[in-house]
Amino acid sequence: MKNHILFAFLLFSLFCSAQIKGTITDEKGNPLPFVSVYEENTYRGTTSNEQGNYQLQVKDIGKNKIVFQYLGFKTQKITVAADSKSIVLDVKMTEESFSLNEVVIDPKSNPANAIIKKAIAHKKENSEKTARFTADFYSKGILKVKDLPKKILGQKVDLGEDMASNLDSTGTGILYLSETLSQIAYEKPNKLKEKIIASKISGNSKGYSYNTASLSTYDFYENSIEFNINLISPIADNAFSYYKYQLEGSFFDDNKHQINKIKVTPKRDKEPVFEGYIYIVDDSYAIYALDLDIKGYRMKNEFTELMSITQSFSYNQKNKIWAKNVQTLSFNAGAFGVKFSGQFNYVYSNYEFPDSFAKKTFGNEIVAFDLNANKKDDAFWNEIRPIPLTIEESIDYTKKDSLLTIRKSKKYTDSIDAKNNKFKIWDILRGYDYKNTFDKYSFKYDGLLNITSLSFNTVQGFNLDSGFSFKKWNEENGKSSSISTTFNYGFSDERFRVTGEFSHRFNTINYATISASGGTKTEQFNSAEPITKFVNSISSLFFKDNYMKLYNLEFAQINYAQDVANGVNLNAKIAYEQRKPLFNTTDYSFFKRDDIYSSNNPLAPNDFSTPAFEQHHLMKASLAARINFGNKYISRPDGRYNFKDDKYPTVFLAFEKAFAGTEKKYEFERIGAAVQYDLSLGNKGILGMNLRAGKFFNAENISFIDYRHFNGNQTHIGTSGRYLNVFNLMPYYTNSTNDRYFELHSEYNDTGFIMNKLPLLNLLKSTMNIGFHALALPDRNPYTEFTVGLDNLGFGKFKLFRIDYVHSYQSGIEQNGVVFGLKILNVLD
Repeated sequence: MKNHILFAFLLFSLFCSAQIKGTITDEKGNPLPFVSVYEENTYRGTTSNEQGNYQLQVKDIGKNKIVFQYLGFKTQKITVAADSKSIVLDVKMTEESFSLNEVVIDPKSNPANAIIKKAIAHKKENSEKTARFTADFYSKGILKVKDLPKKILGQKVDLGEDMASNLDSTGTGILYLSETLSQIAYEKPNKLKEKIIASKISGNSKGYSYNTASLSTYDFYENSIEFNINLISPIADNAFSYYKYQLEGSFFDDNKHQINKIKVTPKRDKEPVFEGYIYIVDDSYAIYALDLDIKGYRMKNEFTELMSITQSFSYNQKNKIWAKNVQTLSFNAGAFGVKFSGQFNYVYSNYEFPDSFAKKTFGNEIVAFDLNANKKDDAFWNEIRPIPLTIEESIDYTKKDSLLTIRKSKKYTDSIDAKNNKFKIWDILRGYDYKNTFDKYSFKYDGLLNITSLSFNTVQGFNLDSGFSFKKWNEENGKSSSISTTFNYGFSDERFRVTGEFSHRFNTINYATISASGGTKTEQFNSAEPITKFVNSISSLFFKDNYMKLYNLEFAQINYAQDVANGVNLNAKIAYEQRKPLFNTTDYSFFKRDDIYSSNNPLAPNDFSTPAFEQHHLMKASLAARINFGNKYISRPDGRYNFKDDKYPTVFLAFEKAFAGTEKKYEFERIGAAVQYDLSLGNKGILGMNLRAGKFFNAENISFIDYRHFNGNQTHIGTSGRYLNVFNLMPYYTNSTNDRYFELHSEYNDTGFIMNKLPLLNLLKSTMNIGFHALALPDRNPYTEFTVGLDNLGFGKFKLFRIDYVHSYQSGIEQNGVVFGLKILNVLD
């Protein structure tokens, strides 16, 4: 009912308003893009598109004064009489004459510094004026690609049939075009409620746009603004530590406000800073506008070459408030000769500034979509969109929308699938994919020579995977089902192992999912798999190091998971497990062939005949909870999408019970808890923490498999971006326990705060990591590690490496080592 009332209200507003439209040019007739256009003393406004075209809805029919405001040009105020529903008003703007005559320049001081100091002093006052508001919001986003090849590094670039067909023969065209119309309520610093009224994606009638107000709030009255990392505002409290300022001139707007144009220049090139211009209103020292650039390396995003943000503010003489009415965010990025560009335009209008909000205005739901948000027709959009489409955008909508019906038809999808589903004789070896797009199911065969699965260990020797998988899904209700089987063969132990799994997700609201799996496989004693197959293969074949310790697991298990409340996910599992010890079956390596591998017994690496445990079986049941405090979410008709609130930690709780064992001694109970938290230190970096604790009960004689094992590392190779779940020099099984335990991992990343200030080292554009790790057990001395290193290392745009010096200490034994971080291994394994 509420949706019908809202839609009726929008229609009523349209019929009771007039539309003013036209083209804005300079004196030479060149179109002016992104000119701020608004009705005087109101917050009803819009902006021109790249071709200078604009359209403005005027609520009250009569004489209206329309303001045209553009940086570098004189503000114009034109009175129009709305004698029809549509008025054409073309505007020619003249360049602004900047003057320094009104400014008394003291040779001993910089006049720009004095203005910025006053802007900082008045920052809290000006920010408070827009601390609470409601507004209408419109966004348009477009992403383009240029020179996209068919292959990159030998790998085929697969954009999907729909997207690829939108590019021309040179690999150039529009990848994404969308619009959003919403109503927002906002209260500083971060309370937001957004209702999406209309959402449109070119060529996707069922899609929902992602360019929302919740993702576009950039407040330069704050000390820092988040763009991948926290960048320093030109009027931050500590801005003079980062910027130099130059007053380039001043002018008067139509309300006789003196506007100061100040050039902003970084003091140090590698700092997280902006550069460009900020315009400050004299007397109030509010922001009038800004036009700033961000270089990609300054926000630790090497693939982005340049990002630009502009904001314009309009003034209302009735309430004396400068409020942001137009914002533009654009970027250029690229790699391998491929160029990407994007532009997002935002329009805020119809502001209201309440003294307070009702208590239940804000909640965990930050964005909600109207049920029919993506079903508005062209007539609706043509009438209500604030920024006219460019010719390129209109063509894109027309082309993609006209092809949509064809591309979604069974005849078309079947023809495309038939082309892609052709079976070739060599697919028996390399694998085969089959997809039915219309009926939404797919089948995959991995092939007899699935080279990407090839690995080596001393138990199986070289081993290879193959398998089959089937998946069926429903985009409307979020249901999906999959069934798969994996075949593994070890060439040295000549053993064939098979596992299978079935999984069904019931919806994308609470993500209720049930799964069942079973079979036979090799399993690491530490189920967290601290050493990857790839790293272990390299360690064994090249250095004759045998770190991966395996046993044979025959199992059957059922798992059920569901979000039971906002931010709370429960996972229940019951399993039958039969464990058998395994022994080395090969001594092969590429080098050091005279050396001998350690045994497969993690407790006795030099004992090749005694098994690590006796063969046995048991049942295990567990219940685990993940709690994201302050969890936020977006509600869409097709599902609910959760977002962790970084202000709060994530808590994990677990209970595990083993029963029905071969012998009573194998049965036990264990409770565990963990807290993970990232503490933001503003522009000074981020402190990550991971604390874990647990306790076993009735576990004096349990199998070593069920001990609590800790993630060590003896390879000196790091495979993750952050080391918050690993001890960098600790052997894999020397501290395993069946008693109580406490482990702490912490890591401070300066995000460049320190490194940017060090001569020569700042040329690396890297970040510094300082870490501390500790493990406390009841029957031995604590284990501790201190680390210091550099992250974000690499060549050109590819920052895939880090290096750390590590010092460890336990029971009087000190170790020193270097860990080389190869984050690309996350992809390879």
